[in-house]
Amino acid sequence: MEQFGAEEQFLTAAEEQAYYRPLWVEEPATRRRLPDPVRTSAVRAVIIIAVTLMQAMVAFLCTLAGSWLAFPMVLSSVASTVVATWGALDVWVTRQVWNQRHGVVSEPSSTARALRRERRKTRRQERSAERTKERIRRRGGGAGQLSHS
Repeated sequence: MEQFGAEEQFLTAAEEQAYYRPLWVEEPATRRRLPDPVRTSAVRAVIIIAVTLMQAMVAFLCTLAGSWLAFPMVLSSVASTVVATWGALDVWVTRQVWNQRHGVVSEPSSTARALRRERRKTRRQERSAERTKERIRRRGGGAGQLSHS
């Protein structure tokens, strides 16, 4: 009898587990999340575009119905289209600015690296030559001077 009760408890535990299974299984994201400023501007743009589409639809229906509201709705739809275009451009510009400031990882080719190294080397040599000239100029110019006494 005790065995039967244990099996019964086991079945109810299994049933409970089946009953309380999770609604979804978390999976790792395949792409990284958008940066906060870009995501904010994208959400703003989506809302503006949705409102613009609704205004255009209402303007169209008002025009079909011959309502007095058709003309103001058409005007506001035109203005909203301009604002929606601005919103879409804002997303693009914000994304470009964020990438420029926070790091698109780029690996230049070895030739570009070598050219930059050469430029740095010549700049350093020019600066050291300039410092040497400045040092000589401060000491008196040396015109006709044979020693530092």
